[in-house]
Amino acid sequence: MTFTWTPHRFSGGALALDVANTIILRMDPLERRDRFEDPVKLATFVPAAQVFCAERDLAVRLAPVRPDNGRRFLQLREAIDAYFRNRTLGHDSRDDLATLLEAIADNLRHGNDQAGLETATALSALRLCGEPAPERMKICAKCGWLFLDRSKNRSRMWCDMAVCGNRVKASRHYQRKRKETDP
Repeated sequence: MTFTWTPHRFSGGALALDVANTIILRMDPLERRDRFEDPVKLATFVPAAQVFCAERDLAVRLAPVRPDNGRRFLQLREAIDAYFRNRTLGHDSRDDLATLLEAIADNLRHGNDQAGLETATALSALRLCGEPAPERMKICAKCGWLFLDRSKNRSRMWCDMAVCGNRVKASRHYQRKRKETDP
């Protein structure tokens, strides 16, 4: 199956969240897929982020992750997910915050200067740590991705209404129709 980076894959609202969301079905060990396991997908993430990422000021002149920095970058991705997921769920996340800050510092020290994906992702994560309204961070009710709810009344439930929201609504419709036709 052919894979392409689409606008849906950048529905997190911040570069750091889009990077964290590159693991599909993170909580399902049988279905879990890491889009960055394939170096080609990691390399093609950069030009896609320049087009689709909400933080275009960080993504404007991105350079790919340096090969010697791949491990650090993936540790940053995991630290981003752990901290913001636990914070969103209301868990005490001081240890996760310390791990995230260490990963940010490590990527800033060893990143591909200001234009590197690892540096831009670290800066995006720092911005998110200082978000004045942490309740705007949510977890998609369908796929489990992290996203920023920028809706006026803070009622967004899905990372992308056109994908996850549509799937949930279609499933509800199917179940309703099925109950109507079952004896």
